[in-house]
Amino acid sequence: MYYLLTFFCMLIELIKWEHILVLYAHTKENTDREKWQRLDEHLHNVARQATEFAEAFKAEEWGRILGLLHDIGKCNPRFQQRLTNEYSGHADHKGTGARLLHDLGTVFGRMTSYCVAGHHGGLPDYYGTENGSSLETLIEKAFLLPDDIKNPLTDLREPDLPFPPRHAFQCSFMTRMLFSALVDADFLDTEAFMDAEKSTWRVQGPSLDKLAKALDRKLATFDKPGRINDLRAEILNHCRSKAALEPGLFTLTVPTGGGKTLTSMAFALDHARLHGKRRIVYVIPYTSIIEQNAHVFRKIFPDLSVIEHHSTFDAKTVFNAEDTARESLEARRHRLACENWDAPVIVTTNVQFFESLFAAKPSKCRKLHNLANSVIILDEAQMLPVEFLDPCLRALEELATNYGTSVVLCTATQPALKKDDFACGLTGLDDQRELAPSPRRMHEAFKRTKLHDCGDMTLAQVADMVCECKQVLCIVNTRGRAAELFEMVRDEPGALHLSALMYPAHRSERLAEIRRKLKDKEPCRVVSTQLVEAGVDISFPEVIREIAGLDSITQAAGRCNREGERDEPAPVSIFNPAEGLPRAFKGPARHTESVLRNTDDPFSPDAIRHFFKLHYWLQQDVLDKKQVMRELNNDAGEWSFRKAAKKFRLIENIMVPIIIPRSDRAYELVNALQYAEHPGRILRDLQQYTVQIYDNQFRTLDQAGAVEMIEDTYAVLCRMEFYNEQFGLTFSEESGPESFIS
Repeated sequence: MYYLLTFFCMLIELIKWEHILVLYAHTKENTDREKWQRLDEHLHNVARQATEFAEAFKAEEWGRILGLLHDIGKCNPRFQQRLTNEYSGHADHKGTGARLLHDLGTVFGRMTSYCVAGHHGGLPDYYGTENGSSLETLIEKAFLLPDDIKNPLTDLREPDLPFPPRHAFQCSFMTRMLFSALVDADFLDTEAFMDAEKSTWRVQGPSLDKLAKALDRKLATFDKPGRINDLRAEILNHCRSKAALEPGLFTLTVPTGGGKTLTSMAFALDHARLHGKRRIVYVIPYTSIIEQNAHVFRKIFPDLSVIEHHSTFDAKTVFNAEDTARESLEARRHRLACENWDAPVIVTTNVQFFESLFAAKPSKCRKLHNLANSVIILDEAQMLPVEFLDPCLRALEELATNYGTSVVLCTATQPALKKDDFACGLTGLDDQRELAPSPRRMHEAFKRTKLHDCGDMTLAQVADMVCECKQVLCIVNTRGRAAELFEMVRDEPGALHLSALMYPAHRSERLAEIRRKLKDKEPCRVVSTQLVEAGVDISFPEVIREIAGLDSITQAAGRCNREGERDEPAPVSIFNPAEGLPRAFKGPARHTESVLRNTDDPFSPDAIRHFFKLHYWLQQDVLDKKQVMRELNNDAGEWSFRKAAKKFRLIENIMVPIIIPRSDRAYELVNALQYAEHPGRILRDLQQYTVQIYDNQFRTLDQAGAVEMIEDTYAVLCRMEFYNEQFGLTFSEESGPESFIS
């Protein structure tokens, strides 16, 4: 191609300039120059990989051009002299390529200039930000090619967009996807040169064909007779029969206990193989469900198939590593695959998934190109955050429309996200895209509970209800209320408490204890926050729920009579606390009450749809509360990627992590942390023993002398009297409801 020849002519001219004989991209300490990486070699390698990555969304030519131009600024003699220690000043290498592209004055030039400008520091805003960094200022200060050297892009035939653009957000979204392809290619080639051994640790996992065969072998063992298992088999077979449908948006509406985890995975594998998709990305709102589902997948699929990317992943526990000091090869490969999601099955959180889609940093964006031509399963889809619903839906729509991605909205309580439900809904989603057999019929067939509205009740009255039951789950809306209620019943046989103030490993132990008690028919009276209600595989004969959104109440009901242990419908009782509802729960509770007044079957798909229509319609002014889309939907291409990333935070409140060294494993990790030169892996493992608390709660513990800081950075609980077996972390030496800050 002509522009490539021009490009290399420019390089030859620059080689002569100021007597620089060879241009380098990277150096290595204590090595001769012949072992340094030449610039032309690096540019070719990155162009080749970026082409391959961008091919997944039909933008291979865009990827090739970005790869060739991203480091063209390293032709700057000052930059070359920095590499040889002949110059110690600043020599930016990003601005040159960004300016060459920006000066084209086209949509192509504008989009690609952001990518080149941000391939180290992150996608910039077009105009100046708080620290003065912007695309505008970068290109103004860029190193210019000599006047007698022709711009290599002068005769470039610009590639067309892979899709007809309808609005500016499509272009800003594609910019981020191109950026992902570029920075991942740049990372990988640089790594291969700087650390060849590390590069060899990256291995391709098993093929999707092998995964499908492994899942089929597992499903063949599910032949226990019974009404519930027959219904699960019907749902599974019906869902798999739809795998040949054209890629795009789907819903999978399966009642709680209907086997949606393996059913959705079976569909995803069948659909991926039929349509040439590359991987499965399983997105889950809670880490407790992630650990449960990833464990299921890991037992079924071959090694190196499943990557868990979330904050509480403990490599030593999962991979049975021998000690903390050494990282097993499998754990090492897992850690590297988390960087760019290059694996057959990714299991991650809503926070990790959606915040990455709106991120600006290279480290968070480099995985995004691997979402193209994949299958994404959004488990518990009703958990999409209302205040960010519009940007979330627009991103999902883009992936499904222009990036060959199939998206499955999977839940028992399907949110009303179709275009005919409300204006912000998803285009391309309709009743024909439902994967399960008739949701209404399945709802009737799976009926195992009956709702009882107890009206207004004091906590003392609720405590009496709990005490009257041998086995019961009572779910309330806040940590403080759960602690207060548990204090009233804690002396009853089998009384247990679950809270996010317990570190994850402790919660897992508690859930195992609950399952054992239920199985052995022992007394089991559990008071919990809502962390237990979505996707946690437990089954009580009775559930009590503080009023909340109808979706939450339905999910709580899914922890009741889950396997159809009782022939008659089991009771799910809701109450309105006489002490009052926290403000955050008043709106959803009001919408629930409206639905209950107008239906005889509050758990039906129609009732759930009615609830969500109310929930979304009445909050349309907050569906993009932070106005993220405004930063990314500018027709002039003057986008603000960093502002958007800063605004898009699913967890807004600043939480402080505190490590609880209450077990031998946690104590071992804390000791290792004190002497670790590179603590990243240890900190990841310590997430299993970490509780997130508010700043005022942290100050309370600190003032009581209960916190020790390691390296002035990592907070460790040093007085174990502030951690209670039943309550978890408390904020006074007296364990009880008064020690909690709601």
